[in-house]
Amino acid sequence: MNAIPAGTVGRAGGAASTTLPAGAAHHATPRPAHAEPATAVFAALGTTAVLLTADPARADDALLILRAELAAIDAACSRFRPDSELSRANAAAGTRPVPVSALLAEALEAALRAADLTDGAVDPTVGPAVAALGYDRTFAEVAARRPEDTGPASAPRPTAGRRAVRWDPALRLLRLSAGTALDLGATAKALAADRAAHRAAAAVGCGVLVNLGGDLSAAGEPPHGGWRVAIADDHAAPDAGPGRPVVSIRDGGLATSGTAVRSWRRGGRTLHHIVDPATGDIPPPVWRTVSVAAASCVDANTASTAALVLGERAPDWLRGTGLPARLVRTDGSVLYLGAWPADGGDR
Repeated sequence: MNAIPAGTVGRAGGAASTTLPAGAAHHATPRPAHAEPATAVFAALGTTAVLLTADPARADDALLILRAELAAIDAACSRFRPDSELSRANAAAGTRPVPVSALLAEALEAALRAADLTDGAVDPTVGPAVAALGYDRTFAEVAARRPEDTGPASAPRPTAGRRAVRWDPALRLLRLSAGTALDLGATAKALAADRAAHRAAAAVGCGVLVNLGGDLSAAGEPPHGGWRVAIADDHAAPDAGPGRPVVSIRDGGLATSGTAVRSWRRGGRTLHHIVDPATGDIPPPVWRTVSVAAASCVDANTASTAALVLGERAPDWLRGTGLPARLVRTDGSVLYLGAWPADGGDR
C-alpha cells in the first residue's frame, strides 16, 4: 500500500470570529487579521459550498473560479445527470471503451488511487450498491421520498472492484465491465475543492479556503494564525460555541465523513451513503464521524471514508498512515490519532 501524504493540523489560539456555515461537517471561521476574509455561501453539488478569500478585494475573482470548477466537475462526474460524462460512460458498460475528458480522467485516477491506497475500502464501483440501497437519485429527492413508497432494498452484493475498470491513461479510454457503474461522488467533490482552492489562490494572490460539504481545501497565504475550523456532525447545527472542537490549518486538506446527515429509511432500516465494497451494504455502526487532515482534500477524504468502512480496524489503519485524525464513535466517545489536538486543548 502506498502512503498517503500527511497534512498538518494545529491548535487554534485565540477566540474565533463569526462562525460560517461550511457544509456537511465543518464550520470554517477566519481568525481576524488585517481584514476580515470575504465569505460566499451557496448551494452546489447537492450540498453547501463555502468560499473564504483572505483579501476581500479579490473575492469576486475567486468566486468565479470556484463556480467554474463546480460546473465543470458536475458536468464530468455527476451520476444524477444523464448528460454527464460519467453517466455516458456508465451507460456504455460492457459494450465499448469511451473516450473521456482530461477532467474526468483526473477524477477517475483520483478514485482509482483511493482504491489502491485503501485496499479497496474506498471503491469507485459502488454505484450499483448505493443505488440498490435507495440512493438512486439526488439526496434531496431521496430525503423527500416517503419510506412507505419504497420496498426493501435488494439483497446486498459485493462490488465489482478495480478489476471491472479498464483504464488507458495514455489514450484516455475507459471501459467498464457489464453491470458496472462508477460513483465518483466522494473523491470528485474533494478533487473539486482542491482544484478550486489552488486555482483561485494562484489567480488572486492570497489565501483561499474552499469547503464543499465537509471536504475542505486551503491554498495560498492564510490569515494570521491560519484558518480556524470547527468540527461538527451536521452543517445545519448551531454555530461553533463552547464545547465545539476547533482546529486551525494553513494549507492542504481536511475532510469529515459521517453517517448522520445523508441517511434515509427503507425496508425498516436506517441507511446511509457509505457502502462497504466487500458486502455492498452499509458497514457496521462503529464511527459516527471521522475527520482527517492530509496534504490534499482528496487524500483526507480517502482516509476519512475508509475509516468509516473499516470500522474497528480503522484506528490501526490510520496509525499506519500517520495522518492526524479525530474519530467519534456512535456513543459519542472520541479517539484522537497522530497530531490531532484533543478537544478543548486548543482554546
